[in-house]
Order: sequence, then C-alpha cells, then structure tokens
Amino acid sequence: MKPFRFKNFEIHQSKDVFRVGTDGVLLGILADVENASEVLEVGTGTGLISLMLAQRNQDACFLGLDINEEAVLLTKTNFEHSPFRSRLKNIHQDFKTFDTERRFDLIVSNPPYFEESTSDKDKLARQTVELNFKQLIEVSAKLLSEQGVLSVIIPAEAGNGFIESALKCRLFLKRKINIKGIEGSKTKRLVLEFSFTEGMIKESDFVIEKSPRQYSDQYLELTKEFHVFKNKNY
Repeated sequence: MKPFRFKNFEIHQSKDVFRVGTDGVLLGILADVENASEVLEVGTGTGLISLMLAQRNQDACFLGLDINEEAVLLTKTNFEHSPFRSRLKNIHQDFKTFDTERRFDLIVSNPPYFEESTSDKDKLARQTVELNFKQLIEVSAKLLSEQGVLSVIIPAEAGNGFIESALKCRLFLKRKINIKGIEGSKTKRLVLEFSFTEGMIKESDFVIEKSPRQYSDQYLELTKEFHVFKNKNY
C-alpha cells in the first residue's frame, strides 16, 4: 500500500491497520493543542493525529497507545521517519489498564464507535470491542492534568450520550464543532472538547466541501500546511 504523503511527513499504511481518513485529519487540524506540553493519543492507528499535532505544537511531547500490535509497529515507523521523532513515543497498551503517574494536558482520540458486529473489517479500530465511550471518558478523567482537555471526534448522533457520560466524571463540555460534509447538509461528525472547568461552551460549524468534490475555503485554509494540493479539487 502506497504511503500517504503530507508536506512534512508521510504515513506508511497497511491493509490491517485503519488507514488515513477524514476524521483523523479533522481532529489533527481542530484539536486544541496550542497550550499542551504532554499529549496522549488513544488508539494511534498509523500515528496520523499525533504527527499533525506535533507539527502544530513544536514544543509538546507525545505518547501514543494502541492495543493492536500491528498498529503500534506502523506508528513507530511513521514516528521514526518524521521530523518530530524526538518528541514522539508509542507503546503497545490497552488504555483501560494504562497506569501512570504522568498527567496529560491533552488526551486526543478518534475512538471506535460502531457497535460490535460480525464484520472483521478494522474491527478494533471501528467497533467498540475493546474500548467504548464510557471507558474512554473514565480513564481519561484519571489521566488529565488539572487544566487538561479531552478532545474527540465522534458521530453526531452519539454526541448527547457522550456529553452526559463525561459530565458524570466531572468533565464539562467546553468546545463543540459541528462537522458538515457539504455546505447545507446535516452535521455528520462532532469534535467535542472537555475540561474540569465549567464555563461557556464555544460552538462552531466546519464545512468540508462547498460543493461536490470541491473543498471549502475553511478546509483548505486549515490543511494548507499539511496537504499537498495540486488544485482545489480532490
């Protein structure tokens, strides 16, 4: 499988590990990494999100976890071949049993969200077999620093339930980004960010395409330091 090339790094991919996708890119450009020093990614896959965040924050250190050993090896390769290699580390670890004294300013995840099914396609990455939203929230609440932020991208229909589960762990919604596939369409994904501090919720919309197969100016602007665009179309 050919690598996916960005301006400053490339992502080696495998048929056995969830590939580079729009959700990962969106979280990579939208997660609030500006003030973070210690970042944890839950479920690295190829390492895409950590690499994008490392480019956006040149001072932060990153730790990636994945329960899939093949994903861990792939992430390790992508980290080691990137210009940010000195700040990136990943390990083979089940997040549910992850125990550390280290506290993180940002925990970021593009978590599995499909209910368990008979399909074996990207089973660990896509289905809530090994990690569900409740587990992600509960463990994150233990690992966040006092001012830390949990940042996720999930389907729009799962938003209310996720927010309610986070509240039970004293994690308050602080930012909500409604992702629309095309101008005028319904919200299909949400980027949600939580902290231990209750306050005003910042809500905004993000449109990927302004017309079929033509990226929005918003998307082009935020990805211009990452994607290699030959033109404004796909």
